[in-house]
Parts: sequence; structure tokens; C-alpha cells
Amino acid sequence: MKRYLSYLLAAVTALVALSCCAGVSTLLKEGKPDEIYAKALEFYRKEKWNRASTLFEGVQRTYLGTSREDSITFYNAHCKFKSHDYETASMLFDEFRRRFGRSAFIEDAEGMYALCFYRMSPSAERDQTTTGKAIIAVNEFMSRYPESERIEAFRAINEELTRRLHKKTYLNAYTYYKIGRYKSAIVALKNALRTYPESDYREELMYLIVDAGYRLASNSIASKQTDRYLAMLDASLSFCEEFPESKHRKEVDRMAAAARDYLDRNKQTEENNMQ
Repeated sequence: MKRYLSYLLAAVTALVALSCCAGVSTLLKEGKPDEIYAKALEFYRKEKWNRASTLFEGVQRTYLGTSREDSITFYNAHCKFKSHDYETASMLFDEFRRRFGRSAFIEDAEGMYALCFYRMSPSAERDQTTTGKAIIAVNEFMSRYPESERIEAFRAINEELTRRLHKKTYLNAYTYYKIGRYKSAIVALKNALRTYPESDYREELMYLIVDAGYRLASNSIASKQTDRYLAMLDASLSFCEEFPESKHRKEVDRMAAAARDYLDRNKQTEENNMQ
């Protein structure tokens, strides 16, 4: 019985949807522009985004050059956003802000344009090109509308996106460390610190520079060990100075002691060979 009711409900829902689609198609074919526009607004207010968008697009050309052109363009872009079609919405909002710079909707359009990229921004494990675009758009909005009632929300978004980039640069550098490419890891870790000195991963990045430096020196040929241990010791001093209470402190001290022991022994061997 439950299965039958489920099928019946699905069938009714499908029929309603078909009926609505048929109604929209009929209106587009037979309705007057004002009727189509009014019905589009009705659907818009009822948050029936796809139907509203279809009608706005159907009547858009009729109102080119009129006072309704910017409204229709904005409403349609907003429908795409609400339907989670952020790529299309971003293009429509971008077109809007370029064409209707004096519109009453311009602030909302530029804010929604930035939000499209924010919604499309992927997790830190994936390519962050879109995140970079989102940060640019968000900062442009904050620069243009510093008194906006949404400024605090955009600041929070900007911080979230920046943290995502911090994590991405950390993960990229850590990948080299994880697969044992310590020389490349050190370069990537230092670049991450240079690019984002305020990174949430600063302590971990600096620790990994020490650790990778120690592993690199330990596995190097004798002629390169001295210089690499000295570089590792410099990194360890910087780490301990900045993070004296770090959870990694004991391990850093252990590696530094081992490096000094090697350097002392190496120095003694060189002095004996000179005698």
C-alpha cells in the first residue's frame, strides 16, 4: 500500500510539473509581454526559480532599451543563482554590472557576482583557481561598498577563502615531503611561508622545513652534509624562537642535537686529518 501511494504521489507530482510547463509554454506563445512579465514576477516571489527564469528569458528581448531591461536581467540572474547554476549566474551578473552601472540593483548584482564564485570555490584539495577569482570579486565588492550592510559577512567569506588557499599551499608542499622529495619540499614550504606569512599552518610549515632539512642532510653524500645540516640548524633556531612552546619542540631539539653532533664529529675528523 505504501509503495502504491508513493507511486501515485510521484505520478501526481509529474502531472503537476507537466501542467505547469505546459502553462508556461502556452503563456510564452500566446501571452502578451506584460502578462508574461507579471507571471514571471509571480513565480519569482513564490521562489519558483526555473519557471520564473524561463519567462524572464522569454520576454527579455521585448523590453530591450526600456526601464524594465535591468530588472529582468537581474531577476533572471538571481533565478539562476537560486537554482544553483552559479556559472551561468556569474556570467549574467557580470554582464549586468557592466551594462547597468547606475541601476538600483547594482550593489546586489556585484555582491551576488562575488557569491557565485564563493559557491563554486572547491575544497582545498582541488585546484583553487576559482577561489582566487572569488577573493578578487569579494575584495572588489568590499572596496566599492564599504558601508554595505553585508560587509561583515563578506569579510568572513574573505577570511574563509584565504584560509582555503593557506591549506592548499600547505598540502602542495606537504605532498613533496610525504613522497620523500625533501629538497623540493623545502623550496615549496618556504614559498608557502613567503606567499602567506600569516598562514594558519605557519607553525607546521616551519617545522616541516626543519624536518625535511634534517632528512635531506642525513641522506646526502658526505660533501653536502655539512652545508645542509647548517641550513637545518638555522631553520631550527628560527622555529624555536617563534614557537618555543610548540608540540614539535622536543623533536626539533633532538634533530638539532643530532646535527650538532655530526658537525662536531666531522670537524674533529677534519682536524685530525690535518695533523
